[in-house]
Amino acid sequence: MNKPSRVFVPGPVIVGAGPSGLAVAACLKEKGVLSMVVERSSCIASLWQLKTYDRLRLHLPKQFCELPLMRFPSEFPTYPTKQQFLHYLESYAQKFEIGPRFNETVSQAEYDKVNGFWRVKTVGKKLEETEYVCRWLVVATGENAEAVVPEIDGMGEFGGDIKHTSYYKSGKEFTGKKVLVVGCGNSGMEVCLDLCDFSAKPSLVVRDTVHVLPREMLGQSTFGLSMWLLKWLPVRLVDRFLLIVSRLMLGDTARFGLDRPELGPIELKNLSGKTPVLDVGTLAKIKSGDIKICPEIKKLKRHTVEFIEGKTENFDAIILATGYKSNVPSWLKEGDMFSEKDGFPRRPFPNGWKG
Repeated sequence: MNKPSRVFVPGPVIVGAGPSGLAVAACLKEKGVLSMVVERSSCIASLWQLKTYDRLRLHLPKQFCELPLMRFPSEFPTYPTKQQFLHYLESYAQKFEIGPRFNETVSQAEYDKVNGFWRVKTVGKKLEETEYVCRWLVVATGENAEAVVPEIDGMGEFGGDIKHTSYYKSGKEFTGKKVLVVGCGNSGMEVCLDLCDFSAKPSLVVRDTVHVLPREMLGQSTFGLSMWLLKWLPVRLVDRFLLIVSRLMLGDTARFGLDRPELGPIELKNLSGKTPVLDVGTLAKIKSGDIKICPEIKKLKRHTVEFIEGKTENFDAIILATGYKSNVPSWLKEGDMFSEKDGFPRRPFPNGWKG
């Protein structure tokens, strides 16, 4: 192995060129602080560009998704498409002249207490190593860095297509096929809807309780209304209001196999990070029977799924809408601030590490 080249960076090193990394770089630049952004992929916002399905739109209204210092174009709809959001991010990077160093994967970042510097080691496309030495480090790799792929008994025997949603683009390739979607979060729900649009026959595995809320209520976005109410009312009261209105608009979701958690949607999000599902039309397809609800999988056989209650059913393909996780614990050697289990800060903002 060649000795890694060493680069001294006068400002912060920002790991990740997604929306958060770009926003930090732009804000620092406005204050006259230059930074260096390193990104493992070949483009900005790689999760959006490379690992999302075609029909994706922002689930929240655009005013809640804008980056600092630059508005969305006025002609953009309330819920911009994937392509519009990417255009906005590209324009943002150009406006603030943010030029990330692409195809550089951080293998290790460690604080040198003796010299008071961070040592950030990266590996390039041709396995070349670089060590960046800097006084400040910004972790902007997001909580969706690595796909979570569960081990299901019999995966090797199934014989049909099994893919994570990060590889799913549209339902076009599944027209006329029976598809089992595992996971009932926003992605799983929307993939089922997309499959219906392409005349596939989707079923949805629901292992846990889930809050399904209408995307809009009382003429406002559910998210925006919630944020406004939280200025005046306690969380539990806002949750109660959301659930009452949801019941009036959507009916009792438990009747269709979607039991709600005991905690309200906002309280659950604050405590566990579990996001409620904002319905964009999937629930109507579940009510009509176009999307079937299934229990947890026990094991797979040749084009067959056996569920925990003993029933078996044939499927052509399985799509894993099983989410993502942070990859911070694999490279950031900083046990005091970050949990080695999930990569999140041990103490809530703003009481984190001040090194």
